Amino acid sequence: MHERAAAFSERARERFGFEPEVEEFNEGTKTAADAADAIGCAVAQIASSLVFDVDGSLVVSVTSGANRVSEEALGDTFDVSADDVSMADPDRISEEVGWSIGGVPPFCHDRSIPVLVDETLLEYETVWAAAGTPEAVFPIDPETLTTYADGDVTSVVE
Repeated sequence: MHERAAAFSERARERFGFEPEVEEFNEGTKTAADAADAIGCAVAQIASSLVFDVDGSLVVSVTSGANRVSEEALGDTFDVSADDVSMADPDRISEEVGWSIGGVPPFCHDRSIPVLVDETLLEYETVWAAAGTPEAVFPIDPETLTTYADGDVTSVVE
């Protein structure tokens, strides 16, 4: 197992007593479609953790792979203009969240960061999320994901 996926697994065990069933795919799972193809699930079951800069603060949006985050809706959630919302800088994500883009898990971040969970993920018994690298994913019940992430279920999609 890749060292970053192992680090995620260890954090999940230590923080939540959760043993993620990490699966790694050499061909990568960088996009939701790639992940769904590799796993053999619907694109909508991919729980993509996207990190945004919202008026200077980082926010993680765990969004169904079938959806696209609306910067306007995300701004409305935090009472700021859509002009104050953008994808976060990859270096900042790595430094502050502790994971690189493409491999950001929905929980087990280096520091406390607001997490929003796409309400459409709750339609599934199982969703798949990144496990620390762009090649590693794990299955999880979306309600458990929301609990571990201390997430707020909402709609910030187009």
